[in-house]
Amino acid sequence: MHGEAKSCVATALDRDRLIDLYRRMVTIREFEEQARDLYTRAVIGGILHLSVGQEAVAVGVCAALRTDDYITSTHRGHGHCLAKGADPGRMFAELLGRVEGYCRGKGGSMHIANPAVGNLGANAIVGGSIPIATGAGLSAKIRKSDQVAVCFFGDGALNQGVLFESMNMAAIWHLPVIYACENNQYGEYVPMRQVTAGNVEQRGEAFGIPSLLIDGMDVLAVYEATHRAVERARQGEGPSFLIFDTYRYYGHGMSDRDRPYRSREEEREWRAQRDPIDRLVHWLKENGHATKSDLDSIDEEVQQQIASAIEFAKNAPEPDPSEVGMHVYAD
Repeated sequence: MHGEAKSCVATALDRDRLIDLYRRMVTIREFEEQARDLYTRAVIGGILHLSVGQEAVAVGVCAALRTDDYITSTHRGHGHCLAKGADPGRMFAELLGRVEGYCRGKGGSMHIANPAVGNLGANAIVGGSIPIATGAGLSAKIRKSDQVAVCFFGDGALNQGVLFESMNMAAIWHLPVIYACENNQYGEYVPMRQVTAGNVEQRGEAFGIPSLLIDGMDVLAVYEATHRAVERARQGEGPSFLIFDTYRYYGHGMSDRDRPYRSREEEREWRAQRDPIDRLVHWLKENGHATKSDLDSIDEEVQQQIASAIEFAKNAPEPDPSEVGMHVYAD
């Protein structure tokens, strides 16, 4: 499924749904770029991992889900949270450590959760969200709720034992779980090919789980593959393993500035030739779904929305010190 998306399911989406894909990706891109600026100016503290370049995976996957479906996320999870329905203002409030944040300012960038829309949380542990999503799938099956759980994880988690344990359980019990690997080519500072043996798809196939390699820079291809996996899961046919080939434009974290493990030429090629937003813009125009003026208007709206979200977060109060034990221990 590499190359431009031409699938019947994705291209059959009506204009409003297609434009929404664009708006969501632009929102994530603007959010991340502004978060990067705030961190650089020491407005945001702690640690920050950006997903600029990977927007198509978050948006394409979450567009195929219902509000009550579950996701679990990673340390690079801002895009997942936003794509699943998070408010940018509350997201920024969490990054700034303010009480209006989703975790009252105490979770920060790597631990944002939003159960109201099925987001069971980001997780700073590599592979840590995999068994959580599997458990959510088990819960959905026991309750016969028709819900699906999607677990986002990076290529760095491909060799974690918990992935194989979880896949084995999901396959045996036919759980409605989609294992969504975002292969952005590097596990921190090491090329994936240097640490991961064999064909990645075989990790799922070994358990009898349908496995597919998808162009993760093409939001329509992502949506198509996820839609089909979701339908399988809802029909009781069990888990799927989707590997999305994608790329992070910036370093592993904000301290990873020089990126000596890869070349600037490689980065320029991914940006110039495969940028997910540019590719969708081209497709929308070519197929008569939007004009340059239409998309420029959306860009301006998103910029204003993100600017307002930042102001909301800056003006929100910090949590009172008395809250330090809140939501930590059960009563």
